[in-house]
Amino acid sequence: MSGLTDYRVVVVGTDGSKLAGPTVARAAWLAAREDADLVIVCAFADLSRRAEAKNVATLGGDTRVGQVLGRAAASEAIAAAVAVAQGENATISAALLVDGEPAAALLSTATDRGAQLIVVGARHERSLAERLLGSVALEVTKGAECDVLIVRPAPGD
Repeated sequence: MSGLTDYRVVVVGTDGSKLAGPTVARAAWLAAREDADLVIVCAFADLSRRAEAKNVATLGGDTRVGQVLGRAAASEAIAAAVAVAQGENATISAALLVDGEPAAALLSTATDRGAQLIVVGARHERSLAERLLGSVALEVTKGAECDVLIVRPAPGD
């Protein structure tokens, strides 16, 4: 007996970035083939005008790596992700906007939904801030109690 189990719930993160589409497509493709439910998560944070001005004026910008700034941007990201997942014929059981840190949002959603797989994207090149603070993918792999699939950008992207 191999001990392998089917994926019944797949959780995927989206941030509306260039890598979000391929990441969601991969998760949706897997979910459709496994006959699993797909849960799409977009973590976001609202910025006050003061915080937004400070962000622009401060060297290094905002430290919330991988987090979508603002509910409107998050809504656009989740709508785009749902369209991609529908294109892969996945069964979308939820599309969630979560006010909070991306890794924490993915991990808590995976636990709450009993997911067997979390799918996240990870860029090849990372900024100094990301190296110092850690990426969402790194935090998810460290904290996940289920399988984690990291989707990389296509060569040249």
